[in-house]
Parts: sequence; C-alpha cells; structure tokens
Amino acid sequence: MSKHTFSIGGVHPHDSKISRECAIEKLPLAPTVYIQLSQHIGAPAKPVVAVGDKVKVGQVIAEPGGFVSAFIHSSVSGTVKSIAPRADLAGNPQMCIEIAVEGDDWADGIDTSDTLITDIPEDNKAIIEKIRLGGVVGLGGATFPTHVKLSPPPGSKCDRVIINGCECEPYLTSDFRTLLEKGEQVVVGAAILRQVMGNVPCTIAIEENKPEAIAHINEVIGKLGYKGIDVMPMKMRYPQGGEKQLIDAVMHRQVGSGALPISVGAVVQNVATALAVYDAVQKNKPIVDNSVTVTGECFPRQANLLVRVGTPLRYIIDYLGGVPENAVKVISGGPMMGRAVANLDAATLKGTGALLFLTAEQTLRAPETNCIRCGKCADACPMGLEPFLLNRLAKADKLEDLEKNAVQDCIECGCCLYSCPAHIPLLDNIRMAKGAVLGAIRARAAAKK
Repeated sequence: MSKHTFSIGGVHPHDSKISRECAIEKLPLAPTVYIQLSQHIGAPAKPVVAVGDKVKVGQVIAEPGGFVSAFIHSSVSGTVKSIAPRADLAGNPQMCIEIAVEGDDWADGIDTSDTLITDIPEDNKAIIEKIRLGGVVGLGGATFPTHVKLSPPPGSKCDRVIINGCECEPYLTSDFRTLLEKGEQVVVGAAILRQVMGNVPCTIAIEENKPEAIAHINEVIGKLGYKGIDVMPMKMRYPQGGEKQLIDAVMHRQVGSGALPISVGAVVQNVATALAVYDAVQKNKPIVDNSVTVTGECFPRQANLLVRVGTPLRYIIDYLGGVPENAVKVISGGPMMGRAVANLDAATLKGTGALLFLTAEQTLRAPETNCIRCGKCADACPMGLEPFLLNRLAKADKLEDLEKNAVQDCIECGCCLYSCPAHIPLLDNIRMAKGAVLGAIRARAAAKK
C-alpha cells in the first residue's frame, strides 16, 4: 500500500464512487444559458457584449475586471438576450449574460478536432498569454486564475509542479473519468505547465482507489516520451487533494500560515485544469464546458456529463429523469466541502464539478450534545487547528482570539464535523467565524493604504 500522504489529521469516509463506470457523455445544448460574470476568485469580469449581439462558441463576452480576474467566453452560439442579475446557487443575485441558443457555431481559430497535438510551443510568455486569453482558472474548487498562479512574484522559485488527480471527495468521479478518457491531453497539459515553470519535475498524484487511472497515465507518459513527469500513487485519505496536504504528501514541505504554495516551491493544478491548459495552448479553445458528476444513491441514473458553462441545473436534472421523490437535498460538489443548492434554476459555473442528491436519512443530523473534550476534532484537522477551541471563540464572538488561533487557515474540509461524537456543527460555526475574521483582516489592510 502506498505510504504517500499528508502528515497531520485526515479522515476516512467511504469513497462512494458509484458513478465511476459512467463514461463522460455530452449533454445536449440547453435552449438558454446564463453565464455568470463572477465565477472565479478575484474581481468579476466586465461584459463586452450588448443585448441583441450575436455570439459564437468561444467568443469573448466578458474581460477581466482586475489583475486577479479572468476572461469569460460564450459557451454557445446565439443571441444575447439580457445582461442582468439572476439568482445563483444560494439564491443571491449575480450579474449574468443570458444567451438564447441558435445552432452551435464556433469562433474562428478554435480547433475542435480530436487530433492530439504533442509539440509544445517554445515561447513560455506566449503560452501564459494563451492561458490568460482562454479564461483558464483552477477547476479543483478554488477557480483561481491560472495565468496568475503561473506568474510567481519576483524572488519566488518553483521546484515542482503537482497535478492533483486525487479526487478525494466521496462520490465525485469526473476527474477519474478525465484521466481515463483524456489522459493524453492531461499529460500534454502537465508537460506544458512543467515547461512554463522552468522544466521542473512534475508529479501527477492519484489516489490508490483509482488503479486504472494510475496504470493508464503511466502508460501515456511512456508512450508520449515526456521527461520529468511521474505518477505518484497516494494513500486513500481525505482531504488528500487539499493543496497544502498534497504538497506535504509529495514534497514533505509545509506551507506556512497565510502563505502561498509557491513559498515552498510548489505549483499545484487540478487534472481538469491541466486539460484546460492543453485546450487553450494547443487548440486555442477557451473554457466553455466542464465535466460534471451527477450522482447519489437515490438518483436513478448515474452520470458524468460534459456540460456547457451556464447550463441551468434544472435542465441537467430533467435530462437525467428529474429530481427523485426521496431526494431532499442537492449539493453542488461533494458531501464534505460542497454547498447546498437553494435554487435549481441557477446555472453551472466553470468550477461546477458535481451535483449530489441526498435523502432525508443521509442529511439528518443527530441532536447536538455537549462537547466531551475528546479531542477527535483536533486529531482530524489537517491544518493542525483546534476546532473545539475555535467553536467556543466563535460563539463568544472573539475575533481577535480567533485570528490568533488561525481560524483563517481553516480549509473548510469538514473533518472536524465528521469526527465529532457530540454532533456539534463545528464547520458551520467556524466557517462563519472565518468569514468575519477575514473581513477584519481585509479592512485592516485597506485602512493602512
């Protein structure tokens, strides 16, 4: 058994990969898409189209609103019907570009063929510019603009690129299917990222519960002949795919409080991001679609779907047969870090990776009881925090003490909640406290300017 894993905390939920045998299937185009302008970390994009404009697939419809921002492209061809607020997954209004679908015409210069292109351009600046123009963002959850991550600040040096193929969240299988079905493109994408960062070593990390993917990617690396890329089988342990945990497991280096991965010489990109890099650099194809796992024991048809960005969730669900009668909760993402969907009329984002359907029995929380000071939450925390203490401080609204005890370092993985025998809603309370502390930190920084 592989010994590669992180050194602090973690839990072992059942992987529940019940959609792992479902090949990625193209979802037919919806009649209308709603493309949100704020779907990446940083400033929302600014629209460059107007109501009534005709657009093609891959055409720029919004440009970055700041340094940390990203281009957004039309995922369909058709007519812009509105640019207006629309409720997101949580029911909050977000500016969206509504496009009525008419055919499937792609913008000039985009290669939609399946031909694999393995010759990598030599100009790294041109590569990063293609990634920027393609609107590529991290697709492992954070949606951080990739071109920014590939342009580290002066004095920083990358020692290793890590491709995150762990997919440690229960139920999720879209990255697994991408490794099996688009392994060649992922490896070329990894080679591009490795070159851009100075031809440093590149490790593709895959959890050991995906032996087919491990074998396939090893075979692809051998076939394509790229040097400096290896596959590292990882121990099945949650949250193995967390950025800081992965760096610890692969490089045995710990990212400090508030620091970025580049501070220890690491650049981490998700499998789907590596594929998006391949598409942008080798095919001139921006992010217009992504793979979404639709799953849950109560859902009659498991699926991994290739979905155009901006597709309404209800359209996806209806395509697969509708919401099951015994489903009481829909989660965008996995059961550990995903967010409950309050609005099925919301549309997918670049970073949408899964829709999980749960029954009342699966979602019912046991009654909260008093903390028994067992320390299980602290043992489980992969960031070395003390959730029981943070919970007490949160209830007392002691922001200064919360910051001193590094609540801002919480990655919201849910290990504390999962391990608590008293059924205390630790994650809920700590998440809200973290938001308040980060707000105070930002306000303090702004006051100094």
